[in-house]
Amino acid sequence: MLGGTTEANALAKLLAEKAIPAIYSYAGRVADPQAQPLPVRIGGFGGVQGLAGWLRDNRITHVVDATHPFAAQMSRHAIAACEATGIPLVALTRPAWAAQPGDRWVHVPDIAAAVDALGESRRRVMLAIGRMHLSEFAGAPQHFYLLRLVDAPSEPPLPDCAIEVSRGPFTVDGDTALMRRHAVDVVVSKNAGGTGARAKIDAARALELPVVMIDRPDLLERRELHSPAEVLDWLHAGTERGV
Repeated sequence: MLGGTTEANALAKLLAEKAIPAIYSYAGRVADPQAQPLPVRIGGFGGVQGLAGWLRDNRITHVVDATHPFAAQMSRHAIAACEATGIPLVALTRPAWAAQPGDRWVHVPDIAAAVDALGESRRRVMLAIGRMHLSEFAGAPQHFYLLRLVDAPSEPPLPDCAIEVSRGPFTVDGDTALMRRHAVDVVVSKNAGGTGARAKIDAARALELPVVMIDRPDLLERRELHSPAEVLDWLHAGTERGV
């Protein structure tokens, strides 16, 4: 299982309870990943060929991609590696968020477009995108950035920022108070979907703040399921067929 998400953690718990042998793979971007009830490996595979080789060497029979919806490179590698090895693949995904009445979303296709969407005038931005792409906002140093990160950085990643170190899931009341405390006037978010990170979107609606919403990356067609129970059914069906 390629993991690192709330959904992956729930699936890991279910697999352990059912005594289904599995390996939980973390990308290794978080210093202190959540403990799992399954054997864990941490780090990359070395591209498509490396992943395909690892799958063969470890006699993997099924792959579940339960990575973040924006972990596009890993998902593309999983698709290609499973095609090369003939190993069945399924994605455990979260439905994307859809705008509700009162939402003020500005849709953009990627990080660069999100930077541009903030404009030239100084704004107070809640930058809720994780740590990987923060450097791209250094090109817009006129803004104040509120950053929420799982791990504390060794130095401030942006010239004018405040850092909140915390791990979700978050609450609407908590995110509303956080935005008010830092006088946030715009939120930048990836359309991650799910419930664990949605609080900031609901808080922005309550405060009538605009949200620069980064749309999900396009991926090749693959089978997608939306709950750990569905994945368990898929695994059992494959075993019964002798896959």
